[in-house]
This record gives sequence, C-alpha cells and structure tokens, in this order.
Amino acid sequence: MREVNYDERQHRVYARARALPPGTLTEWVHVFARHAPERRPLAVLDLGSGTGRFTPALAGEFGGPVWGVEPFDRMRAVAEAHEHPGVTYLDGSATGIPLPDDSCDLVLVFLVLHHVRDHAAAAAEIARVLRPGGRVLIRSLFPDRMPELPWYSYFPGIRLIDEQVFPRLDPLLETFAGAGLRFVTVERVQERIATSLAEYSDRLKLRGSSTFERLTEEEIVEGFTALDAAVRAERQPRPVEEESDLLVLELAE
Repeated sequence: MREVNYDERQHRVYARARALPPGTLTEWVHVFARHAPERRPLAVLDLGSGTGRFTPALAGEFGGPVWGVEPFDRMRAVAEAHEHPGVTYLDGSATGIPLPDDSCDLVLVFLVLHHVRDHAAAAAEIARVLRPGGRVLIRSLFPDRMPELPWYSYFPGIRLIDEQVFPRLDPLLETFAGAGLRFVTVERVQERIATSLAEYSDRLKLRGSSTFERLTEEEIVEGFTALDAAVRAERQPRPVEEESDLLVLELAE
C-alpha cells in the first residue's frame, strides 16, 4: 500500500476537512489532561502535528512549551501561519525527533502511528525525549478492537484499509515495552465529528483523510452516491459521532 505524501494535496484541505468542532476539541484536551502527569506546567510534544489543530490548545492547557514536530513542509507551513505563544513547529518525524533527551513530560501521537514504518525506532525516540514518569498518549484505531465508524456504511473498502494499516494492540504494547514504556490504560473515546450528516458529507468531500488516497475512484464515487442519498433522506439532522481508542503509556521512573 503506497505511502501518502501530504505535501502533494492534503495540505490544502486538511485543516478544513479535519477540523474538530470547538466542543470536541475541548473534550479531547480534557481527556489528555486526565491522563497526563499531574504536575504543571508540562512540556509537550505533538508528534505528527500536521496543520497544528491541537498545538495551541495543548499550550493553553498545560502551560509549558509545546513542540509540533511534522515531517511534511507544507503541512507545517499551514500551522506556522497561525502563530501562538509557547508553540514551536519543527521539521522531524517519529523516528527522528529534533529535541534533546529528557525534554518532554507528555507526547501526543494523534492518528499518526499508522504512518510510521518502524515502530521500534519510534518507541525508542519517544522514550529518549521523555522524562521519567512522562506519558505518551496514542490516539489510534486497533484492528483487534475496531469500532464501527460512520463512513464504513458508505465506503466499505475503508474498513479493509484500516484493518491493514493500523497497528494491532498487543504487538504494539510489546514493542513500546521494549523501549521502557509501560501500559497504563486504553480508553474508548466517543467524539462528535459533525453536527449533521450533511456537514459530515461536505467535509468528507474535501477528501482530507489520507485513506481516500488508497481507494479507487470508483469506490469513492459509489461511496459519495450512497452518502448523498442518506443526506437527502435525513429529515431531522442529528450529530455524527464516532469512537476511537486512546492508549496511555508511561516511562518508568
């Protein structure tokens, strides 16, 4: 399955297509805070920060410096256009983090790990930059506990893709344990991603998810045809919600 280059097209639509409703963003930050070390301020790494949808909120919540590390230049440029005190964006990746040893209290890895080829190298790098007692928050899907996401009803091929590209939980835990990162918990999080099916459809049509790069054009057309029919049939708009997992790991003190 080919790699996705976010600098080709995704950087132009990602911020709009993947924007979270304000309430959902706030809820995610509250979830992060619940699993973060209790001390404040915290130095935070947003690993694979993309267009910076979380970095300002992380700075506001945790009060310390926040580094957004992103390998794609054009994605990073979108984030840098919205300056925020305490936030610095850096060129880097999960296997090459441009920060010193023991420099972070919290590392957020939000829908990123499935793009990383070498999980062992990433685990070692994350452990290197974490301080003892620091935590890693990994928002991901895991095929061995896959939720029923809304778009699977319209694009059945996406479920098959997700089962191939996302890491399974037990091997991942073993890999991260080898780097000294112990399992704390995995939490199932319910999030609102759109206020109605029509809004959900409009955002999907921006094709801001890298998954669309892995579907055939025929699958995409068929999926949106089915989704358009569902939008027309919706008499009373209802919020669209989906579930995902947040895995919490901790570096031994």
